[in-house]
Amino acid sequence: MKTTNDIRSTFLNYFARNGHEVISSSPLVPRNDPTLMFTNAGMVQFKNVFTGQETRPYSRAATSQKCVRAGGKHNDLDNVGYTARHHTFFEMLGNFSFGDYFKENAIELAWNLITREFGLPQEKLLVTVHSSDEDAAGLWRKIAGLSDDRIIRIPTSDNFWSMGDTGPCGPCSEIFFDHGDKIPGGPPGSPDQDGDRFIEIWNLVFMQYEQLAPDNRIALPKPSIDTGMGLERLAAVLQGQHDNYDIDLMRNLIVATAEAAGTDPDGVHKVSHRVIADHLRSSCFLIADGVLPSNEGRGYVLRRIMRRAMRHAHMMGAQEPVLYKLVAALVRNMGQAFPELERAQALITETLKLEETRFNQMLVRGLRLLEDEKGRLATGGTLAGEVAFKLYDTYGFPLDLTQDALRGEGYKVDVDGFNVSMEKARAEARKSWAGSGEAATETVWFELHEKVGASEFLGYATETAEGQVTALVVDGKAVDQASAGQTVAVICNQTPFYGESGGQTGDHGVIHVGEGKGRVVISDTQKKLGDLVIHLGTVESGSIHVGSAVFLEVDGAYRSAVRANHSATHLLHAALRQRLGDHVTQKGSLVDAERLRFDISHPKALSAEEIADVETVVNAAVRANADVSTRLMDPESAIKAGAMALFGEKYGDEVRVVSMGGHSIELCGGTHVRRTGDIGFVKVIAESAVGSGVRRIEAVTGGAALSYTVQRDALLIQAADVLKTTAADLPGRVLALQDEKRRLERELAETRKKLALAGTGAAGSDSGSKTVGGVAFSGRVLDGVPAKELKGMADEIKKQVGSGVVALIAVDDGKASLVVAVTDDLTASLSAVELVRAGSAVVGGKGGGGRPDMAQAGGPDGDKAAEALAAIEAVLAARG
Repeated sequence: MKTTNDIRSTFLNYFARNGHEVISSSPLVPRNDPTLMFTNAGMVQFKNVFTGQETRPYSRAATSQKCVRAGGKHNDLDNVGYTARHHTFFEMLGNFSFGDYFKENAIELAWNLITREFGLPQEKLLVTVHSSDEDAAGLWRKIAGLSDDRIIRIPTSDNFWSMGDTGPCGPCSEIFFDHGDKIPGGPPGSPDQDGDRFIEIWNLVFMQYEQLAPDNRIALPKPSIDTGMGLERLAAVLQGQHDNYDIDLMRNLIVATAEAAGTDPDGVHKVSHRVIADHLRSSCFLIADGVLPSNEGRGYVLRRIMRRAMRHAHMMGAQEPVLYKLVAALVRNMGQAFPELERAQALITETLKLEETRFNQMLVRGLRLLEDEKGRLATGGTLAGEVAFKLYDTYGFPLDLTQDALRGEGYKVDVDGFNVSMEKARAEARKSWAGSGEAATETVWFELHEKVGASEFLGYATETAEGQVTALVVDGKAVDQASAGQTVAVICNQTPFYGESGGQTGDHGVIHVGEGKGRVVISDTQKKLGDLVIHLGTVESGSIHVGSAVFLEVDGAYRSAVRANHSATHLLHAALRQRLGDHVTQKGSLVDAERLRFDISHPKALSAEEIADVETVVNAAVRANADVSTRLMDPESAIKAGAMALFGEKYGDEVRVVSMGGHSIELCGGTHVRRTGDIGFVKVIAESAVGSGVRRIEAVTGGAALSYTVQRDALLIQAADVLKTTAADLPGRVLALQDEKRRLERELAETRKKLALAGTGAAGSDSGSKTVGGVAFSGRVLDGVPAKELKGMADEIKKQVGSGVVALIAVDDGKASLVVAVTDDLTASLSAVELVRAGSAVVGGKGGGGRPDMAQAGGPDGDKAAEALAAIEAVLAARG
């Protein structure tokens, strides 16, 4: 028996042998179609190729595309578990021709694959064509030898495909497998076609037209092929099963569920096993592609899927979380084909465990309330909307989960009443916000958040994506459009741009409007109300409108530099704690593309040796090139597991835990490198004080760190050349020069002192030693004497005077420095402070200070030094 993995490989290998490029599945979050919640068909990643907006280096392709249908118009959630072929997650096998081969080759390739490679009996197969497509009917007769009664003409849109109201379109041809008359149902087009006997396994779309308007369709110059075959349906046929849940892959997951829950896989909980097997796949693949449970958008759909599976686990009697235990089984079965499952296994496991633990705590209380309310209803009654809202608001029950819980017992839910309660709660939230004090500046963002909802952030996985403009703000007011030259804030339904938070600056980049209709250069990205991403920029050309389809392109170089610096802060934090001690915690940070700034609690400056040690530890982690992984946990569990919580961050019920090998583990919502080696190199460039007990470290990484080091080396070599030595000998040469300088300074000071004591005019002017006011006075103006030498000179002159007053004024670089000394026997009646202040006032100083025996002052007007000396004499004379 061919396994599901064998079937997938056979399909892809077959088309590879026939000239097709095998392309990996695109993510479940579409990057090129903002109108889709999830990728729901194989052609989604090729949409722009079919419309001519994008070209590829190949004209034939084949894929096994992962798909989710659980939100929007493609929503199979409620049917999953109760039917044989409904899934929220499935794989779509497809082959594509972009203007290369057309109907004949497509039919021949399909027929040879299913009859020769897969060996399906021809008598079990029949096909449909659109009633207008006689070309296809003739080719089926020619290639497959099918008789007319096995080529069914369908006149409806079921066999005519279009991408939208306009764009590429064309007739389809579907291949059906007959499961035999033991199963009720008729062939397609018959009155009982809704039965399960004839099952569509493959749809061939012949894109040969372009719809320009409702009544205007033209032929495409290069017709194309788009096919889709459900892997699970094909596996059921090839494995002799009628039910998709009986194929090997789904059966393996069902058995793993039964073992984890201790139940019979085919017993009374059969539906629950099927629901869990299906929902496990969609949940795990969505998380692997960057979607995390939340109360908005894609995250909300994921949470609905997860909680529906969790409720079914509870129905089977599971008292502890079950889903996370099944991740390993899924990876074993699908990890080889989809390696992203293995890469994200830790994140998936932690996310499922966290969500189920929290939900189980609410589930018991919520179901108790539901049972109480059911007791008040007649059989088949309707649950009040306000009760359904309480289950949603208090216990985390999405409305559809409540409906699902009541469905099997014939009860309904008052949906209108639920919506009334929801709007009432929103009105209360608006009222609360209006009284918050931030309303004057933030009301516009709150109103827009209410109107357009959250922005889906795609930036953990991509730097480009298509989006749709949901709001525009110019000069603080919401507008419908913005034109060239205007500064604008743009909000989109989804974006790869990171909004500034957690110390990481917002992304830069460009928003392209339509096909050359406008271009907005984004210089900053902000985040408001937690999940509203605001792109701030200028309309460079054209215009942008609310509702515009846009292509968002992050500046990759800027993002890469920011990512490297942000990841470096994590390694730096860990290294500082390792080198300085566990008292070190982050007190703030700023990460941009140029450098990183990191504030820590530490009582003193870091020594050069400590900085060097920290750099060594950090760069060893960089060279280790460790994988940087992310998990989702609750804050308490994350911190218990060793994660560092960062200063200034606000953490909710769930946090992203970023691990860098064994080097660092922190709570962080920012963007990071894939591996530590991507940082390149880290260099600390500054260390300083911010405040009491807080030090600031600045560093650069990657190319900036290399440039900094090269510049420093160039300066080192230049200095060595100037001093006629080598770079290695430069420290010794500088020390020698410092010693020589200090010796010369001492000799010069000694010479100046001798000149001053000798009373020579060579050092300046001398008022001579004389008696003023009854005491000996020696006053001198000295040119070019440093202020620091005046006190020593004054002490020496005091010794010569014996009893009296010494006043010295040095003039250096136009400024005056004053020292007045009074011998000890006179301090009872004379104060050096009073005298020096008299001189200071003349040279423009503001007082002076010291002791009665020695005082010092200064002033900017050195040319008035002689007048200052005279002012000191005058004070002394007046006291006499």
